[in-house]
Amino acid sequence: MARPGSNRKENAALAIAALAAVAALVCWWLAPQSPLPGVFRWLGLMVLLAYGCLRRTLTAWIFIAMLLGAEFGHDFPGLAIKLQVLALIFLRLIKTIIAPLLFATLVVGIAGHSSLRQVGRLALRSIIYFEIVTTVAIFLGLGAINLTRAGYGVQLPAETAETLPTSKLSVQETILHIFPENIAKAVADNAVLQVVVFSLIFAVALAMIGEQKRRPVLAFCEGLAETMFKFTNIVMYFAPIGVGAAIAYTVAQSGAGILASLAKLLLTYYAALLIFIFGVLLPVALLFRVPVRRFAAAVAEPVTIAFATTSSEAALPRAMEAMEAIGVPRQIVAFVIPTGYSFNMDGGSLYLSVAAIFVAQVAGLHLTLGQELMIMLTLMLTSKGIAGVSRGSFVVLAATAASLGLPPAPVFLLLGVDPLLDMGRTAVNVLGNCLASVVMAKWEGEFAAERPSPVVVDALT
Repeated sequence: MARPGSNRKENAALAIAALAAVAALVCWWLAPQSPLPGVFRWLGLMVLLAYGCLRRTLTAWIFIAMLLGAEFGHDFPGLAIKLQVLALIFLRLIKTIIAPLLFATLVVGIAGHSSLRQVGRLALRSIIYFEIVTTVAIFLGLGAINLTRAGYGVQLPAETAETLPTSKLSVQETILHIFPENIAKAVADNAVLQVVVFSLIFAVALAMIGEQKRRPVLAFCEGLAETMFKFTNIVMYFAPIGVGAAIAYTVAQSGAGILASLAKLLLTYYAALLIFIFGVLLPVALLFRVPVRRFAAAVAEPVTIAFATTSSEAALPRAMEAMEAIGVPRQIVAFVIPTGYSFNMDGGSLYLSVAAIFVAQVAGLHLTLGQELMIMLTLMLTSKGIAGVSRGSFVVLAATAASLGLPPAPVFLLLGVDPLLDMGRTAVNVLGNCLASVVMAKWEGEFAAERPSPVVVDALT
């Protein structure tokens, strides 16, 4: 428990930082060309560093690193771009965790503790939940972009009039991507869903053999899972540096100029995300009696990592730890969250609907309700392949635009702000999948039914 004196110092530091932020805003409003706004911003950040030294929690340091990275990217863009290597190091370390962690936790969860009938029931319930929530997200995005009409009046730069370097995504290709042709290749490519499918089949096969031969494999997988969770804990000490570098690089690359013409789109998208969080995810949490405060505290860190790095993979190990720590059994966490990365892309689905109609609006096309519904139906299918495409949601958008006959040139307008859009959609993807794991645990009647691993509890205390 924190000492009262320590709490007073932390509160004082936060108050001083807030005053510095207000002073910076006032100075920018009155004298935007003077150096005073920057001075006050850096003063606030230095006070936040002192707060971080007092607080000594990883979540606090990640938030502070995000703010430091944003300021550094704004003030020193030339140096900030070179910091990308630090962000890439963090992402590489995280990616090494994913395949062994998924394999070990799924095998132990299915072959060691669950009946095959329970696995089938969990899969069916998860897919139904995923489809309902992502469909709501798509239609919410459709309503938001039609309400703000953000694409009308946008001027196309001349250099965007070129052909998109992408091919049409077929249903067959999306389905084929689910199944691995080579497990080593799936691991090397970080094809999450392929690793999940292999692990599921392996676990079912292991559950069907005799106890004498099954036990050594299960013991190995249990040890591997615990080791990978500890590996995650070590890597997470590097998270503030990786997150700060990622934010600095994004700000340096995007700048403020590109935001002027597309600010309305950004506001539309983020407003729709907030409506989705508080109008869809929160009611779902209340409906299933999810402990909202505990859940919010648990997801703060993985969602922050996802927002800063724009990588769901970077947040995956920590998200799994956080959900297990608040009472979701490991076998449910290991199945629902990785599967949701392909089938429960809430933020990605909402982005696709907003962006597709935005493209049509920029091109001056006035779509009928029937045409928009056809776009939504197409997106319901193509959005399921987001995790399997190298450039994620943007490539799916480009392919969807081509398949529906939408002009390719307006899609290039989104390239300038895609990193900023990607922050929101990735964070909501992770948030939605974490909530899905708790909902499934509640639905199965297994929430808080078993104590989490000491390694996991130690990582989050």
